[in-house]
Amino acid sequence: MKIICFGDSNTYGYDPRGYFGGRYDADSRWVDILAAETGWTVCNMGQNGREIPSVAPAFSADTDLQIVMLGTNDLLQGCSPEQAAKRLERFLLDIPLDRSKILLIAPPPMTLGEWVPSQQLIDDSHTFARFCQALAEQLGICFADAGKWDISLAYDGVHFTEQGHKAFAAGLLEELK
Repeated sequence: MKIICFGDSNTYGYDPRGYFGGRYDADSRWVDILAAETGWTVCNMGQNGREIPSVAPAFSADTDLQIVMLGTNDLLQGCSPEQAAKRLERFLLDIPLDRSKILLIAPPPMTLGEWVPSQQLIDDSHTFARFCQALAEQLGICFADAGKWDISLAYDGVHFTEQGHKAFAAGLLEELK
């Protein structure tokens, strides 16, 4: 099975502990854990700072599952949950795969931290997750809510800890069963 994981720094495996950032080791990144646990070919298309693109890149046509988790950076850059959901809808409609091959994951809600100074951002991340679920239902694509997976976040209130990546992988594996 060939899977593409398209997302932001939490898909990439960003480690916020270093001054210039870095990346967790492969055994601590959810994308690599998914590959190791399943034996599937998993392509990590995570990118630090990625906001929802206006058009989808040319994903490989032989993809069995396209996992998309985006929106946190859009909220951090001042988008409302409604605006981010509209961007996400345009992006998802642009993916040239059968709808049954797309899994939209709502990012876990942010927590207070160095990058999240206000309750409003936290509330917006909860609202955005609800919009993601409604969007998946509307478009007929698969959906998972990472907010239900008990993901531990780093001091910044945004990035997964190593334990958070492991919890994310476990939650995702359960969803994929």
